[in-house]
Amino acid sequence: MTIYTVSYTVFVTYCMANGTTGGPEILENLKMELRRGCLIVAVLGQLRSEQYGYTLRKALADDGLAIDEGTLYPLLRRLETQGLLVSQWREQDKRNKRFYRLSPAGELILQQLLAEWESINASLNKILQQV
Repeated sequence: MTIYTVSYTVFVTYCMANGTTGGPEILENLKMELRRGCLIVAVLGQLRSEQYGYTLRKALADDGLAIDEGTLYPLLRRLETQGLLVSQWREQDKRNKRFYRLSPAGELILQQLLAEWESINASLNKILQQV
């Protein structure tokens, strides 16, 4: 929730400084930038328990973080290439599905990202309370 407040604050500050309304595309671009990093943390967090793409997508959407297939699958491949995820093809319900889970390195990175998130969030809360 604070994330969107930050986007809104940045948008309003930009518009006020430049004397323009800026248009909704500025806000959408800023929201997209914020969302990218959040998606990585969310995917890593969800994959503490093994899931395949569809169930991962559904779990994220159920928690309010919808993601396109065209964004999710490249992200999963990139995280696996970086050594943060491991995957395995298995048959389930008479279909082959690729199951993903955090690797030991991914678990460590997730903990470090969560610590960074807490630090950033605490700083933002301080900054926004001063306004």
